[in-house]
Amino acid sequence: MRLDHQTIADIIAPDARVLDLGCGDGELLSRLAAEKNVTGQGVEISEEAVYRCVEKGVSVFHSDIASGLEGFPDGSFDFAVLNQSLQEVRNIGFVLDEALRVARRAVIGLPNFAHVRARLTLFFRGRAPVTPSLPYDWSDSPNVRFMSMADFRSFCRRRGYRILKSEYLGVHGRVRLWPNLFALNGIFLIEKG
Repeated sequence: MRLDHQTIADIIAPDARVLDLGCGDGELLSRLAAEKNVTGQGVEISEEAVYRCVEKGVSVFHSDIASGLEGFPDGSFDFAVLNQSLQEVRNIGFVLDEALRVARRAVIGLPNFAHVRARLTLFFRGRAPVTPSLPYDWSDSPNVRFMSMADFRSFCRRRGYRILKSEYLGVHGRVRLWPNLFALNGIFLIEKG
């Protein structure tokens, strides 16, 4: 069981309507449907991942979240989830505004590019870091944004998003001390301010 999926499942209310943006193979939505009885809808750009969603019985649209969510009416979901997908879009503000237009709240899962291992690799080796939450070599990474936990918090303040909850995850569990340095990932529950 993935810690980020468990953390997100702890945040999502039972019987909620959930839109998973960048849902990958549908593992999280499938789990939320089974454990929380959610009504879920996925949006995924990868055709292969869409096939894996369908095999799991997950409802999914093949689309790019960066182009918007015009097919979804305002307020049609309780939660939008962007787990490990926000760093792969160019216009983060637009994508989050769209997510918070169609859902009351958004759950955001991000890799921490300021993790101590990433900092040390860059400092001592002079090379782009590869960590458990950043498993790609710089030349084939899908990431177009490289943010820290502090960067995301600052971004939310500037955009007027309210952070209702934040959890920081490391290799062995939750990180409580200096998350911008020691967390590999952060999970944020946000809403419009």
